[in-house]
Amino acid sequence: MKVSELFGRAEMEYPPELGDIEITEIVTDSRQVKDGCLFLCIRGLHTDGHEYVEDAIKAGAKVIVAEQVRDACVGGAAARIVRKNTRKSAALLYNAWYGNPTEKLTIIGVTGTNGKTSVCSMLFELFRAAGYRCGIIGTVCCRSADGRSLSHSKNGGLANMTTPDPEELYAMLAEMAADGVQFVFMEVTSHALALHKVDAIRFDTAIFTNLTRDHLDFHGEMEEYYQAKKRLFSLCRQALIHLADETGKRLLRELDCPVLTYSVGEGDYCALIRKRKGMEGFRLLITSPEESFETDLPLVGEFSVQNALAASAVALAYGIPSKTVCRVLSGTQGAVGRMERLTLSPPAPFSVLIDYAHTPDALEKLLRSVRDCRVGEERIVLLFGCGGERDRGKRKEMAIIASRLADRVILTSDNSRGEDPDQIFADILKGMDKEKEYTVIRDRREAIAYGVENARKGDILILAGKGHETYEINGEGRRAFDEREIVREIWKRQCRGQIDPT
Repeated sequence: MKVSELFGRAEMEYPPELGDIEITEIVTDSRQVKDGCLFLCIRGLHTDGHEYVEDAIKAGAKVIVAEQVRDACVGGAAARIVRKNTRKSAALLYNAWYGNPTEKLTIIGVTGTNGKTSVCSMLFELFRAAGYRCGIIGTVCCRSADGRSLSHSKNGGLANMTTPDPEELYAMLAEMAADGVQFVFMEVTSHALALHKVDAIRFDTAIFTNLTRDHLDFHGEMEEYYQAKKRLFSLCRQALIHLADETGKRLLRELDCPVLTYSVGEGDYCALIRKRKGMEGFRLLITSPEESFETDLPLVGEFSVQNALAASAVALAYGIPSKTVCRVLSGTQGAVGRMERLTLSPPAPFSVLIDYAHTPDALEKLLRSVRDCRVGEERIVLLFGCGGERDRGKRKEMAIIASRLADRVILTSDNSRGEDPDQIFADILKGMDKEKEYTVIRDRREAIAYGVENARKGDILILAGKGHETYEINGEGRRAFDEREIVREIWKRQCRGQIDPT
C-alpha cells in the first residue's frame, strides 16, 4: 500500500513527495521490522521506540513515523514523517491499513472499574439471541460471529489484555467485518483510552458502569483515572450512564452527547427487585420508556442486577423485544469467573465461588452479595491476595473489607509478578483485624487445598482475584494455574480417602 493511500484512508497529513512510497507492513517493535516496513516510534512505559530508529532503518524500514526526528521529510535511508502523537497515529494507521473496519461495524463500548466483562457478555448473549451476528473483545475472550476465536488474537481467543494494542485490535475488527459481524461489544479500559488505542473508533453507544479505586499505579490519582474514562464519551454517538454511581452523576452533568440512564430504582431504564431468591438470584421488574415487564435473573448480587439492566437497556434501545430479553436473562449463567458457582462431583456439602474481584469495591460488593444470599449461619471463607507491581494502596483497604465481611480469611498469592511477595503480604496485613480468624499461606495451590480440606458443611468458599484467569505470574514467570481444575482435583482426592475429610 502506498503512503498516499494509507494516510489518505486515515485522514492524516503527510509530505506529498512521500506519497508513492510502497509500504509492506506497519510495525511498532523494531525487532519485527522487515524490508519495506513503516516503523511507528511509540513512547512506551518502559522503552521508547525513538531510540531504535537506526535499528529499524538497518532492518529495512522505508518510512519512520515519529514524534521528533532531525529530518521532517526525507533523510538517511528512510523517509521521516513527524506526528504530534504517535500512539493516536497507531490507531488511525492500523485501522486504515485494515480497510477502516470501524466504519463497517456497530461498536458498543463498555467502561468502568467493575462490570465491563459481565455487561459485554450479556450484550453478546442478547444480540445473538435476537439473530444478529456479533463479536466480543474483552478480558475473558475475543470472538467473532458464532463464537469463533479470532485468528488475530495472540492467545487463542483469550485476551492478552482487556483492550488489545492497535496492531491486534484493528486486525480483529477487520476479521469481524469480513465475517459479516454487525455488532461488536468491547471492554474499553482507562489504559486504552489514555494511550489512544481506540481513537480510530466511533462508538455507537458507550456505557459507563462505575468508578472506584484501581490502576492508580498508572494514573496516579482518581481525577486522572476519571478523565481517562471520560475520553470514551468524546468518541461515541450516545451514552448510557449508571445513575446510581456518583461518578455517573458527574458524567451526566459534563457530557455533550445524547445520554440515557439506568439504575436499580430510577433512570430511563430501571429495575425493581420484586423478590430475592438467595443463591437462585432475583425476580425483577424492568421498566423502559416504552414498557414494563418482569423477568428472573439467576445470578447472585445486586451488582449482577445492575449489569443485567445495563445490557438490557442497550438491547431494548436497539429494538430487541422484551420477550427475548426475558428469555436470555432468565437463562444466563453470567460471565466466566464472575460469581461463578463451581460444580463438584461427587457433590460437596459446601459451595465454591470463583470471582475476579481484585479491587476494594469489587471485593466489598462480592462479600455483601454472598452475605445477603445466606439462608442460615453459613460461614463465608474468603481466599484472596493482591497483585504485585500494582497499586499498593488498595491492599490495606481490601484487607479491612475482608476482615469485616468474611468469617474466615485465607491470605495467599495473586500474580506477585516481580515484586517481593513478603512486601505484598506486609501491605495486606496492615489492614487485617488481628482479632479475626485468618491464615497466611503463600502458595496459592496449597491455600486452595487448605480451604477445601477444612471446609465445613454449609461453608461458602470464595476464591477471589483470578476469576477467568488460568495462569499465575510470579518472579519466575508465567505458569498454568486453573483454579477450577485444582479444586476438583483436591476434592476428588479427598473423596477417595487420601485426605481425611473435615
